[in-house]
Amino acid sequence: MAVTSAPPPATSGLPPGVSGRPLVGRHDVFRRQLARLGWGFSAPALIFIALVTVFPIVYSVIISFRHVLLYSTGFHMSGFTLNNYAKIIHYGPWRYAVAFTVGYTVVTVLVELVLGMGIALVLERLSRGRGIMMALLLLPWSLITVISARLWQYLYDPSVGAASKLVQLFGAHNPVILGHNASAIIALMVADIWKTTPFVAIILLAGLVMLPQDVYEAAEVDGASEWATFFRITLPMLAPTIGLAILFRVLQAFGLFDLPNVLTGGGPGHATTSLAILGYQAMFEFNQAWGPGAAIATSTALLVVLGCLCFYRVFKAQAAREVG
Repeated sequence: MAVTSAPPPATSGLPPGVSGRPLVGRHDVFRRQLARLGWGFSAPALIFIALVTVFPIVYSVIISFRHVLLYSTGFHMSGFTLNNYAKIIHYGPWRYAVAFTVGYTVVTVLVELVLGMGIALVLERLSRGRGIMMALLLLPWSLITVISARLWQYLYDPSVGAASKLVQLFGAHNPVILGHNASAIIALMVADIWKTTPFVAIILLAGLVMLPQDVYEAAEVDGASEWATFFRITLPMLAPTIGLAILFRVLQAFGLFDLPNVLTGGGPGHATTSLAILGYQAMFEFNQAWGPGAAIATSTALLVVLGCLCFYRVFKAQAAREVG
């Protein structure tokens, strides 16, 4: 009796030695292996970030809800309490620090956006020397904040400072710029704007060079003026980049610490005391109140998160309107 074997599977169109099985399964296995390899390489950096960033934040939140007693040999935490938050809410300097930090953030970010937009528009139109101008522009931003604060402290010096000499030209006698509330706040804002405007300008410049040029050519053909083109084309298309710059600057401004710590120490009085300065003073200078100090830090982080969420919702709604 003859035995007939089953016909081999059809392999028409495939090179010799290549099976006709689908490659989807093998691709999934390769992607999972690649993902595990990526997590393996990233694990040391992620663990380090968790140790130096996530753990201190979580530990600070825990301290803010505990009774903290300090001893010469260390500290002891016990119980659960909301008294730390009750203390700072009824503490006048905390309410002032919130108002000062919010007002400082709004003013400096708005001024930096206006100046940064002007600088970005000039740099975008440069055909030669843009790289050199960008390098010079980034010099203030590249300086360590403590160094730039020392520089401005010298400029504000009532005896030899150039800024004090300039104020004297307008009739002021022996001006002490950092010795009065209003002038100290303005001086602090000027120093911060000088340092961080280049950062905003570079972000906006990156967005400007990515805008499609055919839209501008169409506007020019239609006879649109430069102001109309800027407000009706440039600003709407640049909205995501502007939002990114605002987000970065708000996060930085709410953590304001090193500049006022060097220039004014939070003074005169509490005039330039930000939330970060107040938290540091509560924990390490004034009676070492670790519980209330941690509550100040936690409340600051909560305000930043709420602000970012509100900003995200507004930005998302605007993007949805543009798409629709």
